[in-house]
Amino acid sequence: MAVDKLDKLKAFYKKHRRLPSYAEMLKLFGFSSKNSIFKLVQKWVDEGFFKKEFNKLVPTPKFFSLPILGLIKAGFPILAEEDKNYLSLDEYLIEDPHSSFLLKVSGDSLQGIGIFDGDLVIIEKRKEARSGEVVLAQIDREWTLKILRRSANGQSYLAAANPKYPPFYPSEELQIYGVVKAVIRKLSN
Repeated sequence: MAVDKLDKLKAFYKKHRRLPSYAEMLKLFGFSSKNSIFKLVQKWVDEGFFKKEFNKLVPTPKFFSLPILGLIKAGFPILAEEDKNYLSLDEYLIEDPHSSFLLKVSGDSLQGIGIFDGDLVIIEKRKEARSGEVVLAQIDREWTLKILRRSANGQSYLAAANPKYPPFYPSEELQIYGVVKAVIRKLSN
């Protein structure tokens, strides 16, 4: 029952970009007693979906999280078991929000490692990267997203994950500006 109410609250938030007042919650949930609302809200506060700041209800990252309903095999079908853990995609995908940003990928040079045209990548700002990491780099004053590699003599270069592209060796300089931490793809309908 509380989950249905939480879903209604999330729908209200999505539509109005704010939480409903307690009076609006009465109407939204079909309750007749404000005491019922106070008890339900307190339960959500105790569960970590909200916190109270200056007597105002504020959503936490858990409010925006999605339930993890269990483990599902991608091989042979099994009976799925429901689990009641919650996960915020921000917390899962972004290790350091203060030094991270998104870029939209254009091109096919990384398709061999599953990064396609139109994908979003989460970049963590860093000046250093290990060989094999996908990096946001500036090579000879041109920006690109490629795999950082080091040759036998220790020279850094950029490699594609598509055989139609050659390795990119800098003629002047190669600067690393960040490392790809996650790839986001929205499947078309």
